[in-house]
Amino acid sequence: MARLRVINLGLPKSGTTTLGVALRASGLKVADWKVRKFQSTNPEVARHFLGDLMYRGYFETGDPLHLLDEFDALSEINVVGGELNRWPQTDWGLLEAIIERHPGARFILSYRDPEAQANSMIRWTNLGRKRLRIFDVPGLPGKYGRTPADIVRWIDGHNRFCRRVFAGDPRFLEYDILDPEAPARIGAFLGLPIRWWGTVNENPETGAETVTETVSEPDATPSEDQTS
Repeated sequence: MARLRVINLGLPKSGTTTLGVALRASGLKVADWKVRKFQSTNPEVARHFLGDLMYRGYFETGDPLHLLDEFDALSEINVVGGELNRWPQTDWGLLEAIIERHPGARFILSYRDPEAQANSMIRWTNLGRKRLRIFDVPGLPGKYGRTPADIVRWIDGHNRFCRRVFAGDPRFLEYDILDPEAPARIGAFLGLPIRWWGTVNENPETGAETVTETVSEPDATPSEDQTS
């Protein structure tokens, strides 16, 4: 039986960290945005960003998951900042390489209303205020990304891309983060019970956008260096 590997295609502030916590609580080993120092003893992997590790594996071996064999699920795979600007979820060649090499791979798109998501990006550290404006992000090049309307169009375009390239593919699931049936749908899709569902990594200015349960476990809260 092929090993289950879960890759979330959602952009930042679409519930990616919540999904990661839920999958971890349900028994999977999850990396979210970067591999924390306590998650791997491999110096090539620990404290490195998922987006960069996926591209290193893709170009060095042809397998984007080559350096991430320790993990069952990747809940946010992009990184932008410093010298890195990696968006694997926008790259069909990389995604197809995962499909070809990992028959148990499952792809999830965590959907959020694009206007609400753009607003959250703008309020989240300097992601929308600075980083999306100064980097040539796929689908948001050059001078674009300077207005909320630009970011909304970019988010909507990415969602449409995922729907088109995975149209009719049983290895793909899109869910709305506000859907009360989301945990059941994800569990049925992956073939495992989702044992926790809630909201984490919320914007402090407005509080939670939706909460179904409060996270109380110390290891369930994402590390403070989560910035995207």
